[in-house]
Amino acid sequence: MLKIAIISDHASPLAAPGSIDCGGQNVYVAHLACQLARLGCAVDIFTRRDSPGQALLTHWQRNVRVIHVPAGPASFIGKEDMLPHMAQFARFVIGFARDQRPRYDIVHANFFMSGQVAQEVRRALGIPYVITFHALGMVRRLAQRGADGFPDERVAIERALMGDADRVIAECRQDLQDMVRLYGARRAGIDIVPCGFDPLTLWPVRERARTRLGLADDEFVVLQLGRMVPRKGIDTVIEGVAELASRHGVRARLLVVGGAAPPGAGHDTAELRALMALTARLGLERQVTFTGPKAPAELRYWYSAADVFVTTPWYEPFGITPVEAMACATPVIGAAVGGIKSTVVDGRTGYLIAPRDPVQLAARLHRLYADPDLARRLGKAGWRRAHRYYTWRGVAQRILSIYEEVVARTGRRAAHAVRSEQVGQAEQLVRQEETAGAPVREFTMGGAA
Repeated sequence: MLKIAIISDHASPLAAPGSIDCGGQNVYVAHLACQLARLGCAVDIFTRRDSPGQALLTHWQRNVRVIHVPAGPASFIGKEDMLPHMAQFARFVIGFARDQRPRYDIVHANFFMSGQVAQEVRRALGIPYVITFHALGMVRRLAQRGADGFPDERVAIERALMGDADRVIAECRQDLQDMVRLYGARRAGIDIVPCGFDPLTLWPVRERARTRLGLADDEFVVLQLGRMVPRKGIDTVIEGVAELASRHGVRARLLVVGGAAPPGAGHDTAELRALMALTARLGLERQVTFTGPKAPAELRYWYSAADVFVTTPWYEPFGITPVEAMACATPVIGAAVGGIKSTVVDGRTGYLIAPRDPVQLAARLHRLYADPDLARRLGKAGWRRAHRYYTWRGVAQRILSIYEEVVARTGRRAAHAVRSEQVGQAEQLVRQEETAGAPVREFTMGGAA
């Protein structure tokens, strides 16, 4: 099969779940690499070294290696401040790639800074590249305005990469539309391949989950799971639970999974502190539990124990957690943004609502509370949809087909260039001999006959 270099500048597959800058891209890179390896590929993942104790090269899984690239200080740097170190990152990857036997067939860049690295690798070594952006700077600016800390040149870099990459992989229809509408990208150069879930770690375990987590059978449990950053809209979920009590008389139990471990132990982020303060102001301390992050192997219990999973971000390029919840047969209420509009089918696997609308959220929560049979039907439909469209193996198979098409097309271009050069050399030699009066020889693609 293929030898693949995956570049993921800030998102390592080895990062602890729930840590700063550890989110959907980390999950994407980790699962895609493992599934590609199971399909017969050899995969190297390049990510920035952010600790002095990290080994340069780690044999992580069978046929999957992680290379910690020395670029900038061996300490944490927020991804917003990482762009100045990408030139050093690219030089290292080029040097490493030159020494590989066999050489890499293709590079898959993840995020715009990784795209810059892949671009330099292709210039130096001729290796084609595809890119998944995971988030777009222009859309992020529209959603977050002054809270966006990325440098202004991000948008120009993204636009250039959309025109330069051998293929662009969008994660949902909204992602593709944003590239075409906001950046002027060519529709023909973009494929849509979603994110996925792992059926070996996520499945419904409702009967055991509540006992395992110490939850009563008669509690109405709402789950929110993900990184603690403002754009995730966790404040809307907390406010929605408050509205559910004040407007509908239902006291739900909200589990907020993610953030510091354990919360309140001095390692809380500013966002987690703000959410805990909001909970106190609304008088919800006995209804809302901040659990800290949970290991991937434990997530099926949290998803399965919930009556409903809620995710209400302002902006979400794809959103893996709704798919994971569906895989555990839990209905989803999600903000109608980004990939959530594609994964959640309104009225069939859950509900779509406007972001920043706790009143609408409370109304949907009340509907599921009042009709448990409806909630179960939505959950089962979500389970079927997740297995039909969103397994990581299926995602990897679709991406592998894109790799193979790009590699084949690049090979044809290279062969055509060689033939053109041979023909040009032959024609030049004929002209020289005609000028000199020498007899004309016949030429084949292999040289003179």
